[in-house]
Amino acid sequence: MKLVKTIKEIREIVSEWKKEGFTIGFVPTMGYLHEGHQSLIKNALENDKVIVSIFVNPIQFGPGEDFATYPRDIDRDMEKCSEAGADLIFAPLPEEMYLNDFSTFVNMTGPTDDLCGKTRPGHFKGVCTVVNKLFNIVAPNKAYFGEKDAQQLAVIKRMVRDLNINIEIIGCPIIREKDGLAKSSRNTYLSVEERKAALVINKALTGGKNMIQNGEKNPDKIVSAITSVINEEPLAKIDYIKIVDADTISTVSEINGNILVAAAVYIGKTRLIDNFITGEN
Repeated sequence: MKLVKTIKEIREIVSEWKKEGFTIGFVPTMGYLHEGHQSLIKNALENDKVIVSIFVNPIQFGPGEDFATYPRDIDRDMEKCSEAGADLIFAPLPEEMYLNDFSTFVNMTGPTDDLCGKTRPGHFKGVCTVVNKLFNIVAPNKAYFGEKDAQQLAVIKRMVRDLNINIEIIGCPIIREKDGLAKSSRNTYLSVEERKAALVINKALTGGKNMIQNGEKNPDKIVSAITSVINEEPLAKIDYIKIVDADTISTVSEINGNILVAAAVYIGKTRLIDNFITGEN
């Protein structure tokens, strides 16, 4: 497995692969890989070649967020990629991706207006910009994203549609710990006590899912029930609990169709997200 740090080199490699007729699967990440990322890589093995990008994108972090402390370990990441079957890691430095006078961004309205887009202003402007750049650099046939970041997945799908980017976007299921906590690089921030407290998120969402399965159609009642469970945990502070259309991320008045039930919760100082989708097409 090869580690590449420059745009020039990865483009040369991809060009040669395409001349040989290889299809390319792409897994964009911010590194500190876990089994969730490995599941994306394994799904991407349906292609002839698999590229994983590792880049902690500075422009998607807001003031006071955890850009400086976000976990980084390229040697560990290389092992995880090798285990999962990736062919190449693209790990550029920030100055490789953003020149000193960089001034072009990809912005979106609609799917970015609520949830994380509302509580993290500018976040999706940074996500769309870096993903668009990575797509242009890597030029894959397919790209793979985790459904834990359900809003991000919806946003990327919309960007690809709106900008006529010739890449197929594949969503992959959430990977969880045995006790139900969604895998996340940020789980490493949690103390032992906080790690136990974090289980309340999945517990509350599971309760909401059961309500829907039992016929509840009122989003407000479901949000209220999920909120009540999370508020029982002293270490938990809710950022948002929302029920929206899974494709447009717009508010719904009734549980009907493709619905996303999403939560962002601080456990101590660590912000965790989780969700489930019901009524998928």
